[in-house]
Amino acid sequence: MVSRDEDRFTRLVREHSPAVGNYLRRRLYPLSPADLDDLVEETLLVVWRRLDDVPDDAELPWMIGVARNVLRNARRSKNRRVAFEATLTPSRDEPSAEESVVADTTVREALSSLGDDDREFLLLHAWDGLDTHELAKLYAISTNAAAVRLSRAQRRFRELLSASEDG
Repeated sequence: MVSRDEDRFTRLVREHSPAVGNYLRRRLYPLSPADLDDLVEETLLVVWRRLDDVPDDAELPWMIGVARNVLRNARRSKNRRVAFEATLTPSRDEPSAEESVVADTTVREALSSLGDDDREFLLLHAWDGLDTHELAKLYAISTNAAAVRLSRAQRRFRELLSASEDG
């Protein structure tokens, strides 16, 4: 059985959420349009939690006031995040290890000559740091099978690398 509170909340959402959404949409900047649904949802959560505080004679203005506060909080959070990111030291303009390795033509050719499965298995281990136990979990195989697959991929890679260096 639906309670009186649920009926009222459903009615408030049906009648006023389009106006609340439009209010937020018009004032969204500098937030992303992707944030709109979250802001409307947060507004409705506050309305649900404070349903007894919603005045019968001013439902929409009260809900707009809640939306206004939700929007302010979201902007403050964004400003704090931007300020924090500004304090981070940017990384040097050196290529990553992956870029350095792939920049080596011999290595790049050997990697591209590997089969897709071998290459992915090898790169998950070498670049992403997954050990045989983690590879086993990822591929839903035994740790022993993961070790064998990794060993074979490494052997094939060494053979391709050696062949391209010799030729």
